[in-house]
Amino acid sequence: MENVNLKKLAQTLNLSVSTVSKALQDSHEISQETKRRVLDLAKSLNYVPNPYASSLRRKKSKTIGVVIPEVTDSFFSLAIKGIESIVQPKGYHTLIYLTYESLAREQTILQEFQSGRVDGVIMSLSGETNRIGHLETLQAKGIPIVLFDRIFDEATMAQITTNDFESGYQATRHLIEQGCRRVAFLSLSDSLSISNQRLEGYKRALAESQIAAQDDLIVNGSREISQELIRTLLQSPQRPDGLLASVEKLAITAYQLCEELNLTIPDAVKIIAFSNLETASLLNPSLTTITQPAFDMGKAAAIALFRNLEKTYFDPQKESIVLPSLLVCRNSTRRCN
Repeated sequence: MENVNLKKLAQTLNLSVSTVSKALQDSHEISQETKRRVLDLAKSLNYVPNPYASSLRRKKSKTIGVVIPEVTDSFFSLAIKGIESIVQPKGYHTLIYLTYESLAREQTILQEFQSGRVDGVIMSLSGETNRIGHLETLQAKGIPIVLFDRIFDEATMAQITTNDFESGYQATRHLIEQGCRRVAFLSLSDSLSISNQRLEGYKRALAESQIAAQDDLIVNGSREISQELIRTLLQSPQRPDGLLASVEKLAITAYQLCEELNLTIPDAVKIIAFSNLETASLLNPSLTTITQPAFDMGKAAAIALFRNLEKTYFDPQKESIVLPSLLVCRNSTRRCN
């Protein structure tokens, strides 16, 4: 079958290639009659545009880079769906890059973007990220960046977050109201803004209940390190009676360890987690969660990025928004008689 391209359409209609191209893009410069002729012929010949060729002519990739720590976490899966709900209708493509919580890998990915492979970046920082020079370098080259969920407080770019301090406070307050007095805070990083905000909320709730925050009840580290630290906590004579997991995977780790150590939930220990896990209600017992608006956060990040791409003037402060999370109470924190 003959390859149908812009040149073929133009020759058949006795029009210039630029006129045909503009007609296909619904340009106001082209008359409705000419647009109709072009579209009718394109349809009859099964013309399929080449987005890569057109992007080279425009010096645009029509591609958005999405940089996240992982995809196994349900939050990021939902966020990607939110991003694509905006990206795809605009004729753009998404490329997903995983940092696996590595700052070095994150830096390498952003360095590759400097070639113009993407028009913009939506990203959530790795657990090791404690500086953002690599982000600032990319942004200085004219490639806009929007951060979501895992942000950097001092960054001069649009940032989409949830109310982490308030949610950490609310989660801890809930455990205290259910009778807990030794509440442990579980985290994968002590450098991320979201972890620190949630930790501060946890400490505020303890202080208001006149419960002293104890360093031995605050766990930070990789999943492997955290697993052993949680195991040590649960085997301690002074084990916690409540666990607040700031990330979903640590809640699952806690469930597995409680089963291994014959500790019943919620009788021996109550668990609450920041999680968007669809099966949270199906766990045994069902998991109490702080559910983040993951889809809406991804959508908001994409909207902010396109405003940056489409505007001559862009104020990142005005595009930085906070979306509230929701406490969903289930059996893992049920008050025992």
